[in-house]
Amino acid sequence: MLKNNGHDSFWGGVIHSMGIVFGDIGTSPIYTLTVVFTLTPRTEESVLGILSLVVWTMLLLVTVEYAWLAMSLAYKGQGGEIMLREILSKKLKSGRKLAFAGFLAFLGVSLLLGDGAITPAITVLSAVEGMLLIPGLENLRLEILIVIAIAITVGLFALQSKGTDKVARIFGPVMMCWFICLAATGLISIVTMPGILKSVSPYYAIEFLAKNGMAGFFVLSEVILCATGGEALYADMGHLGKKPILHAWYFVFAALLLNYMGQGVFAIQHPEVKSLLFGMIQNQASFLYIPFLLLTVLATIIASQAIISGIFSVVYQGITTRIMPLMKVEYTSSQIKSQIHIPVVSGLLMCAVILMILIFQRSGNLAAAYGMAVTGSMTITGLMMVMIFSQIKMLRWKLPVAVVVSSIAFAYFISTLSKLPHGAYWALVLAAVPLTLILIWTKGQKHLYNSLRPLDLETFLISYEQIYAKGRNIAGTALYFCRDQKMISPYIVHSIFRSNIIYERNILISINRTDEPFGVKVHLNQDIAPGLESLDIQAGYREVLNIEGLIKEYGIQEKVIFYGVEDIITRNPIWRIFDLIRRITPNFVQFSKLPPSRLQGIVTRVEM
Repeated sequence: MLKNNGHDSFWGGVIHSMGIVFGDIGTSPIYTLTVVFTLTPRTEESVLGILSLVVWTMLLLVTVEYAWLAMSLAYKGQGGEIMLREILSKKLKSGRKLAFAGFLAFLGVSLLLGDGAITPAITVLSAVEGMLLIPGLENLRLEILIVIAIAITVGLFALQSKGTDKVARIFGPVMMCWFICLAATGLISIVTMPGILKSVSPYYAIEFLAKNGMAGFFVLSEVILCATGGEALYADMGHLGKKPILHAWYFVFAALLLNYMGQGVFAIQHPEVKSLLFGMIQNQASFLYIPFLLLTVLATIIASQAIISGIFSVVYQGITTRIMPLMKVEYTSSQIKSQIHIPVVSGLLMCAVILMILIFQRSGNLAAAYGMAVTGSMTITGLMMVMIFSQIKMLRWKLPVAVVVSSIAFAYFISTLSKLPHGAYWALVLAAVPLTLILIWTKGQKHLYNSLRPLDLETFLISYEQIYAKGRNIAGTALYFCRDQKMISPYIVHSIFRSNIIYERNILISINRTDEPFGVKVHLNQDIAPGLESLDIQAGYREVLNIEGLIKEYGIQEKVIFYGVEDIITRNPIWRIFDLIRRITPNFVQFSKLPPSRLQGIVTRVEM
């Protein structure tokens, strides 16, 4: 985590935050007003109304909801909906409220994962479409633009397995240049019509909504595009810390506002131009258009990279908190612990992004389907904050603000329902996949654990000591993995009692994730019973574990490693899907990369 004490680290934190956190929201000016003004006439009155809505949307749903409210709810320095669930689990007694909070968190995470397929598609497509304004390329065929967009997408995902920490150093400076360009071009345009600055007044937003009725309300479904990516302020807090992100946001906020207002002036002065940002740049300095277009492509790649890295981080959080099945994880940096690559997620996400590009073909079409997942996620975050503030006396003064912000987010979500016929259902389809997986996995794991009926340690020791005392023990050391050392897994009972497999030294190994993101504590207890020891590993939920290395550190030279394999017998279609997920995802030993020559799986048949 970056420390922001001192002049250099202050700017270092700000620039680094721009590269990691603000790619998504920072590239919104490419398409937001262009899409809004395809539905709205470009009169001065309507432009002032739209700009006022943009200003207050970013102020309320990004600055107030995420920068002020959500970021005050860090859990062990971490942010995101899974962390809000952890805060609530400490405050609420088990019951309906806690179950509801858990479901909200699962739904929020799923919407975020689904959105991860739509956002890179719209950002890359909108940047590629800027080529149409290059002299001589005005009639470039749509198919060629799609191929270029897919090529950029494939290239971006191909980079993931190599690791992005080497090129990540340039992300911050590139995004800094991007925001400076946005601010400068906006200012140049504002100078020609300074009266546009009065759109900061909420009067024009209220007037626009009052005069346009339901049509004005549904325009909110396009205005929300200016705030997409706002959730990254809270979600990425664990990477960088609160202060660098907040400092960077105030700069980014100013740059975005200046650019949106500049585009508003350009929209009034040039009503015939469709693509506002690119048209404005070409009008101001046509000789700089191609360099700006290249900078735009770089910014969209960085934005997409930030989204992909964020999704890997959320999935890894899900794996370690046991709400998702184990998946193969590759660690692509020896310096940065958070630099990971999950091949199955990367492959599925790439296919989903390409599918979105092929289905929608134009950024305008995608924008017509975009926003539902974002507003849904904002509403869920707001609801969870309301639940938390109502439980903590010291923070109860924030409750009315959280209620107002949640209500506004919900209003935006309702407005996006108008997009359902235009493809917004894809956001729900994409989110339904991880949500179904999470619900089946969490319920299945709980049901399986109850069906296994583990044996308590005291009862186990009575029979264990009798068998061990016979002296027919196999020379060497055996390792047994179990979830909890006080409850002995059935496969261990089966191995020692029924199969009479007992070694001179038997070690029970349990691995538990702590509330802290990083850190490893190991405790070896050699006094459980003759020939029976336990090794308890407590690791941070984002910690990368080298289990084999930890075992060797304690001088343990294992002869065999036992682990349990459950053979599920069921007629229930839900549990059949659960069983299928377990079969196609890595088991614990595959995930932990233990030496295969010493592994011995013991099958336990379980009825569910």
